[in-house]
Amino acid sequence: MINVLNVAEKPSVAKSVATILSRNQQHGMRVRDGRSRYNKIFEFNYVINGQPCHMLMTSVTGHLMELDFEDRFRKWHSCDPADLYHAPVRKYVPEDKIDIKRTLEEEARRCQWLILWLDCDREGENIAFEVMDVCGAANHNLTIWRARFSALIDREIHEAAQNLISPNQCFSDAVDARQEIDLRIGASFTRFQTMLLRDKFVIDSAQDDRNLVLSYGPCQFPTLGFIVERYWEIQSHEPEEFWTINCSHKSDEGIANFSWMRGHLFDYTSAVILYEMCVQEPTATVMKVHQQEKRKYPPHPLSTIELEKRASRYFRMSSELTMKVAEDLYQAGFISYPRTETDGFSSRTDLHTIVREQQEHPVWGSYAQRLLDPGTELWRNPGSGGHDDKAHPPIHPTKFSAGESAWSLDHHRVYELVVRHFLACVSQPAIGAETIVEIDIAGEQFSASGRVILVKNYLDVYRFESWGSSMIPTYVQGQRFLPTTLALDSGVTRPPPLLSEADLLSCMDKAGIGTDATMHDHIKKLLDRFYATKDTNTRFSPTNLGEALVMGYDDMGYELWKPNLRSMMEFDMKQVSMGCKRKAEVLDTCLQQMKACFLDARVNKVKLLEAMAIFFGRSDRYGGNDHHVAAEIVRPCGLCQESNMVLRRSRDGNFMVGCLGFPQCRNAIWLPGPVLEATVSTNICNCCTPGPVYLIQFKFRQLEIPPGFNVNHLGCIGGCDETLRQLIEICGTGSRVQARGHAPNPTPGNLQQNNIRRGTCIHCQQLGHASSNCPSQFSASRHAQFNGMRPQTGESSVSCGTCGAQCVLRTANTANNRGRKFYSCPSQGCNFFVWEDNSNNGTYGTNANVSNSASNPSWSRRGGRGRGTQGGGTFVSATGDPVSGRCYMCGDPSHFANTCPNRGSRW
Repeated sequence: MINVLNVAEKPSVAKSVATILSRNQQHGMRVRDGRSRYNKIFEFNYVINGQPCHMLMTSVTGHLMELDFEDRFRKWHSCDPADLYHAPVRKYVPEDKIDIKRTLEEEARRCQWLILWLDCDREGENIAFEVMDVCGAANHNLTIWRARFSALIDREIHEAAQNLISPNQCFSDAVDARQEIDLRIGASFTRFQTMLLRDKFVIDSAQDDRNLVLSYGPCQFPTLGFIVERYWEIQSHEPEEFWTINCSHKSDEGIANFSWMRGHLFDYTSAVILYEMCVQEPTATVMKVHQQEKRKYPPHPLSTIELEKRASRYFRMSSELTMKVAEDLYQAGFISYPRTETDGFSSRTDLHTIVREQQEHPVWGSYAQRLLDPGTELWRNPGSGGHDDKAHPPIHPTKFSAGESAWSLDHHRVYELVVRHFLACVSQPAIGAETIVEIDIAGEQFSASGRVILVKNYLDVYRFESWGSSMIPTYVQGQRFLPTTLALDSGVTRPPPLLSEADLLSCMDKAGIGTDATMHDHIKKLLDRFYATKDTNTRFSPTNLGEALVMGYDDMGYELWKPNLRSMMEFDMKQVSMGCKRKAEVLDTCLQQMKACFLDARVNKVKLLEAMAIFFGRSDRYGGNDHHVAAEIVRPCGLCQESNMVLRRSRDGNFMVGCLGFPQCRNAIWLPGPVLEATVSTNICNCCTPGPVYLIQFKFRQLEIPPGFNVNHLGCIGGCDETLRQLIEICGTGSRVQARGHAPNPTPGNLQQNNIRRGTCIHCQQLGHASSNCPSQFSASRHAQFNGMRPQTGESSVSCGTCGAQCVLRTANTANNRGRKFYSCPSQGCNFFVWEDNSNNGTYGTNANVSNSASNPSWSRRGGRGRGTQGGGTFVSATGDPVSGRCYMCGDPSHFANTCPNRGSRW
């Protein structure tokens, strides 16, 4: 008889496997203590492929070994943090696991075989090699086998015991590579930023900031980056009003609400004109009636990431809690292994047996019976999401339960989700009938849709999803009717919401940050380190500390908080696990790259200090200056009336004056984009309050300001400076949208070039600016806007903002604007216009070639956003294409389509 040492990953798993393998034996199973009182030894007899075996089953508790630097490098001040990229490391058994190590050594000495029952993912394979190292050192003659299983049920365990395989060295090497990379990067950056920042600032999140550790993790920081970047998007969002035409029609059969197929317009004048056309000619004509069958497909089989996302979405459970509960259910044998990337079942899986086990459930048992009845035609072989980790199947139920007495509400929820998800993925899709109706009103197109659910199928069991139905009246092509309502409604653009936990997991999964087994740990670390907070709706916000750290690295111009670097590392480690790359090769490449980033970050550490100074006060313990430059005070803040406003410069070269009370006070004044240098002078403005308001000495980039403006200017930001006002209106300002997370770090020489189309200007034949931004044309349009007079005659005149030609004064002939005068450009293909009574106050119309969609908000009515425009306006055909004349029917710019003399010919 062969003595076999069996080692599982946890004591509970060891007990479950031993219980299954020893079942129905005459003498049963004997239990004794090992060196560690928590890791017991189970003895029983078993037959493996005809060979009688005496089995000794014990366990470890997760990783048996730790990776760390040698002792002389472990103290924080023992070496330069840069040395940690090549300092020697060792893998050893820590003191609290020495008893487990001794048990393994003692039992291995009297055994001939070693069978590893560790979890069948990369991490489990690495633990298996740790066990092999310890046992192999005690007994060099061991024959080593690997048992592969995905559920703690009889069928899986017996099959694994009879089909033993060899351990996978490549899987273990990939984990070793990740551990070493994370250790070296994390330790170097953590020591660097903690020693740099901890004693210099009073960090309000720390109870004892003397012992505070500002940790950095290669996965942790990109995860924080997702949260901060979304927060910056919300903070930089500027609400913009838009207008849309809504139409409804009520009949005996019900009501249909039609949506404008343009979506919405950002220009009020354009929307009003199109709305007037519809009101003048309101009869609707049905252009198309499209009826089709629609199918709503069930979800793919359940992977770890989907389990976490859906538990967060349906039950508001954190990913950490979800994995803890799923692990409990797995160890008790109710679900399969919960850490898997696979979302498709293999052809060998007996899906019918899994469904059959659920037939007795009081809630979904009847649905399981329907699935197995061929007459219902409800069964469907499940699809696949295309992911397979080659280790475990998708998560599925492995044992029936109507609810155990020891289960918490969360255990009931997770088990129900796993079962219902499995039943749904082997079911037919829901079927509905959808009708889409398109109508035309005065050239404008609208659409409405209605849906009727014919067969619910999987929706009968998957209560977490719905597919609403709505009825609309019956229409036929060519039918004409008068709308019940026809309204011009306004709305306001809204920022995106904060990232929910499901959103954050999706971002991490898409970018390859972490693994299915570690993503929830990275999120938990952000909360534990107080880099981010999570509200009751499971949405994340960065703390001041989290935002300051990301802002500091962002200002350096390095993407240490972005997912790109870690994604490449994860890809390389996957190549190691597949045997395509060697561990040493990946280690060398990744560590060289990250050491270069570390050295650059240390050179630019002043950026971290500046970012922290925005959020935190200076500590009394800090006496040095560390290259810190005191901010130049410009004036007291008139908004919070508590702090001073200081001159600052963002990483993209834009200057601003911001309140030191940030983030509680977000008062800020963005200065003209062409500012090259700015310093606060000792001169004080005599008229602006609250004072004192110190004047700023500006130096502008010559090529980026219109003719007539001096390169050097002593100006006031208090509101009295006409020169600054004009430059901001003409050239625009810097903004946080540009500065945070939306573009690579530009140099001063290419700041303007990033905002204009490259090519030769049609006006001055020069490179470096677009025709619509030509300085020679700005000069003419600026004088026309601010003076509104022709120099020679004194008559009112307007120059075209696009081509510079003198506009022609015409008279409108519309019902609402009859007799009102407007200027329009006489040039062919140029559709600039402005109402005469608006020209004196600078309210201009624009060229008709501007896009009208919501996806182009830069052409808006806000000043300083769209270069070369003074307001927004656009006229396009019903198909969305630009038209060459004011009237889209005959092209005459003296009237609009609703008063066109040729309009009667349409019908």
